[in-house]
Amino acid sequence: MKSYSLFTIILLCLAIFVVDFLAFYWLQSITALIASTFLKNTINILFWFFTLGLIAAIITLKLRLDDIQPRRKQLLISSLYGLTISSFIPKIIFVIVMAVFYFTNYVFSENESHIVIPLIGLFVGFLPFFVIVYGIFKARYHFKVHHVSLKFKHLPPAFHGLKVVQISDLHLGSYNHKFHILERAIRKINQLEPDLLFFTGDLVNNYAWELRGWRKAFRHFSPKIDKYAVLGNHDYGDYSKWDSEEAKKENFNAIKTFYKENDFKLLLNETEIIEKENQNIAIVGVENWGNPPFKQYGNLQKALEGTEQIPFKILLSHDPSHWPEEVIEHTNIALTLSGHTHGMQAAFKLKNKEWSPIKYKYKHWAGLYEQNNQFLYVNRGLGWLGFPGRLGMRPEITLMELKKA
Repeated sequence: MKSYSLFTIILLCLAIFVVDFLAFYWLQSITALIASTFLKNTINILFWFFTLGLIAAIITLKLRLDDIQPRRKQLLISSLYGLTISSFIPKIIFVIVMAVFYFTNYVFSENESHIVIPLIGLFVGFLPFFVIVYGIFKARYHFKVHHVSLKFKHLPPAFHGLKVVQISDLHLGSYNHKFHILERAIRKINQLEPDLLFFTGDLVNNYAWELRGWRKAFRHFSPKIDKYAVLGNHDYGDYSKWDSEEAKKENFNAIKTFYKENDFKLLLNETEIIEKENQNIAIVGVENWGNPPFKQYGNLQKALEGTEQIPFKILLSHDPSHWPEEVIEHTNIALTLSGHTHGMQAAFKLKNKEWSPIKYKYKHWAGLYEQNNQFLYVNRGLGWLGFPGRLGMRPEITLMELKKA
């Protein structure tokens, strides 16, 4: 919320008020069917109490954001995200449907319209509400394994059949220390028996204290060969207010230390060589590199130093924007693994087609992409940020099997 200006917040609140005013107008056609005056008045009072309370809470939180203790701040922001979306989206759908039916009604008679149309409007309003509630309380922790099989001409024969698991965007602060939930995902990962485990950034929302209590869970990751990680944009503390640069640096160092303590190899613009039967592949990891306003800490050329003779390279880079800018047509990196987008935590899927509004911001936002025999896979994330749920975009564990073409 801090990244949004006060003007933007006021516009949001104005939009909420306008939509709620229209929803209240159409709601009267439904409450007119209720005989009890007391019940009608109660519904009306509760409606506006919630609307005005939500607007007041949003503005108050924005004005007092810097004075709120960080842990409480995260909880308040995610709660308001959830309340706003679960309220705003159903109401705007309700308003649109009611307006369309009333102004273009050629199906029902006038008498039928007074009963049927309000009931239809009520149904189409409650349907997305229940979908959102499901996304908040169930789907956000309903982990899904995506299976991907890829063939590469330059993969050394010794690595044929290599099993790789990628996870991304844990945002551990959002789990609110619900260790058992992530442990369930870890058990699912270990059951896949991967050779390598890759984590592509955003371990936390902002702060190193979010990591307290998570060491036990992280030590349960058990790939056959090794565990690698890179940093995401949220791991640098750039979205928080610090008392000093030294405090920010200490926070950053604590996050890096967490990886070391849990036997993850954190790749900071560097490469690790994996050898098997005298054949090698390179695991290249860069710090976060994104298009503005995201900062570019990554240095791919530095990371690639000494890899000229390695025939097959896997790049871990948090932001998929990096791939078209510096990878394809600039390097011979065969496979790039990214995260960052979360798939916006919302999508519509029909058979093999998937659509999300995030596609208008990121060309590569979820799943597998290929260009010039170079591949990019964008993981949908295992955690969540902001809106405390997932709608048609389940948290993802990616299992890849790499084969010799």
